[in-house]
Formats: sequence, structure tokens, C-alpha cells
Amino acid sequence: MTTSSMPFDDLQSFIAALDRAGELVRISHPVSVHLELCEIADRVSKMPGGGKALLFEHPVLRDGTRSEYPVAINLFGSYRRMAMSLGVETMDEIGGRITQMLDLKVPDGLLGKLSLLPRLLEVGKFPPRVKGGRPPCQEVVWTGDQIDLDRLPILTCWPEDGGPFITLTMVTSKDPKRGIRNVGMYRVQQLGKDSVAMHWQRHKVGAAHWREMAEKGEKMPVCIVVGADPASVYAASAPLPPNIDEFLFAGFLRKEPVRLVKALTCDLDVPWDAEIVIEGEIDPAEALVVEGPFGDHTGFYSEADLYPRVRVTAVTMRKNAVYGTTIVGRPPMEDFYLGHATERIFLPLLKLTIPEIVDYHMPAEGIFHNLVFVSIDKQYPGQAYKVMNAMWGQGLMSLAKVLVIVDKEVDVRNPQEAWWVALNNIDPERDTRFTMGPVDVLDHASRAFTYGSKMGIDATRKWPEEGFTRNWPKVIEMDEATKRRVDAMWAKLGIDGRGAAGDGR
Repeated sequence: MTTSSMPFDDLQSFIAALDRAGELVRISHPVSVHLELCEIADRVSKMPGGGKALLFEHPVLRDGTRSEYPVAINLFGSYRRMAMSLGVETMDEIGGRITQMLDLKVPDGLLGKLSLLPRLLEVGKFPPRVKGGRPPCQEVVWTGDQIDLDRLPILTCWPEDGGPFITLTMVTSKDPKRGIRNVGMYRVQQLGKDSVAMHWQRHKVGAAHWREMAEKGEKMPVCIVVGADPASVYAASAPLPPNIDEFLFAGFLRKEPVRLVKALTCDLDVPWDAEIVIEGEIDPAEALVVEGPFGDHTGFYSEADLYPRVRVTAVTMRKNAVYGTTIVGRPPMEDFYLGHATERIFLPLLKLTIPEIVDYHMPAEGIFHNLVFVSIDKQYPGQAYKVMNAMWGQGLMSLAKVLVIVDKEVDVRNPQEAWWVALNNIDPERDTRFTMGPVDVLDHASRAFTYGSKMGIDATRKWPEEGFTRNWPKVIEMDEATKRRVDAMWAKLGIDGRGAAGDGR
């Protein structure tokens, strides 16, 4: 695979690159945004390798008319496209850059210190830059009576959804005390032509900003960005600490600062090259509204609940804007590959606090937090339990329902291998631990909302100090000499169609 060393400035340049790479299917046939488009995207996302990205050139709105705006979906829905979006061959390349950044030891001597400068200068390129002038994202402006969200191809994905939802969002808000920006990926339900419901879970930073402003009785400005450069889109989904600017992180990923511009009706910055920006405000005096149900990434519907209403003050967009979106549901789907990027990119940060970790993996079937395989370099008895407790203390990893700890040689990215080893290595009573703590708000099986039990499984080899006195068996492996001899004759065996059985040696 060949990737570009230059960052994508906008969503459309990324779509064009996918088209050139044979990773995009253009669909000219009219398809309804009510259920039909999502059924197609669901089938494609479950094809081997995640299928292709899709560009629906003539989506049909709920009133039966053709939309002015094409719909792009499944853009990030494969390992290859996820890597292309960030200009790398694999996500591990970015993890390697982070490892180098974390290992910034100041060397002795003038020459050594000078050798450090390029890496320090690289850091200085990351902060986003706010530009003046008329940006592409404000070429078209709707205000007042012009505001009509029904003109946008907002999808209704599943039959029992509470309405149409905007899903692949970048929701920008600002800390009312410190002025620190936050960009989060929260679903947004359309309520009418000029209002939406903002679904931000209680532990999200945007929700904290809203609570602070509501306590003061102040209206909260908010911008909902739909479509931007792929690094910024990914950054909105990443579990960054509250004081880390997502656009700064996107700049790090891009190796080039993100360009921003002031929104027209509120004091917030949005991407210069965004496709569509929905500006609005939340009035704390206004009653909460029912949001949902919603067919969620667990593969089950999440229940309706009360969330704040956003009154739209403006809609701005590019000429010939593309509506970027995604759907979630029974895995595997596009969100798995966004999660995979997070898994790979943030491994160095996890190892910084838990250094014995070798690798970890959240398989698609585990819906991110439901199952995490972790391999460790075991050096002492009981270390697996130490790692379990440490991981449950790490940010969103605190939501992990099942942790399976294995030895370093186990390939945790291969769930078949990881389960084979784990199920052979455990005595269920001896090697399983249960604890209580926070769980995902989408966990419908927990005994209480956001609170329930967790399970840790020690699937490492057991030491005598851990009470194991039997001989631990060796893994069955063929010797290398025999493997080489068979490799040499393989093409002659006719097993895979490349040779004929009975060929002479």
C-alpha cells in the first residue's frame, strides 16, 4: 500500500484519494436516507476486510426528494483506509512516534542536545491556527428562516430509532472557567428543522461544560461539525484527557497544524475546511427533551433518555458539501476500525504507566470495553492481578468488563489464539477475580446504570509461588528443519492448486 506523506486538508480530498486507490464505490442509484442507505452500508461493512467506502451520489430525503448533498459512509471502515486517513502504513507507526516523544531524554554534550532539536521543533508545529477571512466552510450560510435541517441527508438507521441521527460528529464546546476547547464525537438526534438533541453521556467533557454553564444559568454555545479532515474526525473520537486539545492531537497526527476559523454566531472555532457546521446554543431554562431510542454499537438499542436541546442559530457549509456519516450496530462495523486506531496509537501511553504490558487488543465482538486481551512480560507471581487492577484505574479502561491476561508470547491480536491459550491455562475458580466499578452506560446487563461487576482472568503460566506444583506443558511445535524441508516441497504437492500431486522431488 502506498500512503501520502501530505495530510488531507478536508474530507473531499480524502474521498478522492480513496477513489484513486480503488477503495471507494460510487452509487448513482437513488437510495433513501430512511433505513435503505444504512442497510446497504451494514451489508458492506460486514464484508471481508470491512468492504469499500461508499459515496451515495443521489440520496433520497424523507419527503421523497433528491438531496443536494451526497452521503459518504464507511470511509474509515478497514485497516487500510484507517491507515490512509492518517498517512501511515499501519497505526503502529503513530504509536512509535509517541514512544519517541515519551523517550525525550536530554543527552549530554552540545551535539547531543542539538540532535534533540528536530523532535522538539516537531512538537511546536502542532497547535491549531485560527485564520481570518472567508473559509470554505462558510461559503454557504443559513440563518433565521433559512435554517432547515430537513434539507440535509440525516440518516434514520434502524427501524426503532427515535428519529434521524447525525453520527460522525465533531461537537465543539469550551470550558467556561478555563476556556479550554473540547471536541467530542457525540450522536445528535434531529428534532425539527432548527433543533437537535445532544447526547453526551455524563462522563463526557462536553457534558461537564454543559453542567457548569447550566448551574450558572448561562446559555452554552456549541458547534456540530459534520465532515472535516480525517485526522480531526478521528481525534474527536479519541479518549484524550480533558486538558488536551483534540485539534492539537490532530495536528500531531497530520504533522501539520489544523486550520480553524471562528464560527459565525458563537465564540467557538471550527475547522477551516469543514463540510457542514451546525451552530447553536443550549438554554438551561429550557426543559430536557427525549432522545432515543438508538440502535447502538453494542448491537442492541439503547433506551430513550432526557438530554439538552440545541437551538440552531446558523448552518454553514462548503459549496457542493459532502455529508460524512457512519452507522453503528452489531459488529463488525466502521467504528471497530476507529477503535483499532485508538488501541494502537495509545498503547505506548498505557505501557508508560503499566510497563510490563507487551500488547493489548479489543476484538470487535467485545464491543470495545466488554473484552480486552492483554499480554504481559510476567516477572513475578501475582503480576497478572497487579496489571488487572492497574488497567481498571486507567481512564476509559476503567469500563472494561472482562480482562484476560496472557503471557508475552501470545498474539493477543489473534482472538482465536488468545482464547485457545486462555482456556487451556485457567482453573476457573483459582484464576478468576471479580470486582465492582463503573461500567459503560450502554451496558444493558449491569445491575445498575453505569455500575456493575468486572471479571479478570489470569491466563498466564502459573508459578509454584502461585500454588501450582505440576509441570507446565510445552506447546506443540514442529522443528525448524522439518518446516524448511516441507516449505521447499510445498509447491510440488498440489495442495493449494499451484502444483500437481505426485510431482517428483
